[in-house]
Amino acid sequence: MNIKSQKDFFCGLMFMGVGVAFAWGASTYNVGTGARMGPGYFPLMLGILLAIMGAVVTFTALVVEVEGGAKIGKWAWKPLFYIIAANLAFGLLLAGLPSIKFPAFGMVIAIYALTFIASMAEAGWKFKATFILATVLAVGSYLAFVVALKLQFPVWPAFITG
Repeated sequence: MNIKSQKDFFCGLMFMGVGVAFAWGASTYNVGTGARMGPGYFPLMLGILLAIMGAVVTFTALVVEVEGGAKIGKWAWKPLFYIIAANLAFGLLLAGLPSIKFPAFGMVIAIYALTFIASMAEAGWKFKATFILATVLAVGSYLAFVVALKLQFPVWPAFITG
């Protein structure tokens, strides 16, 4: 077996792995039928489709010749660190951590933290552009989730709202 495109080959393997994991996880829920879908129906179908797409991409990487072999480059450790840290900070600030008595800081502060931390992954990020983006995301999220969908979660920290 000769891999003609390393990027496509490993991308296809990742798609297949994630698709199989989603399908397997969804199978523990009630799937239902096409006419009466259960909570596991959509994730199961999405996982199956993702796994099929991964198989097609992997097969293409083995068959179609690519100029230079589409070699995989070096790992981008700095962006990887900041993106993972941004997601962890968002979850921690949004929900808090009751086991160590860390309070929830609410959606707005969590979105600002997420945006600023994730923006640091970019080479030469600018404070003003990041602040504008965070503001637009916070206002849009508030309008979509709190006003339109009426979801119940803290928007501001408890020490501000009382």
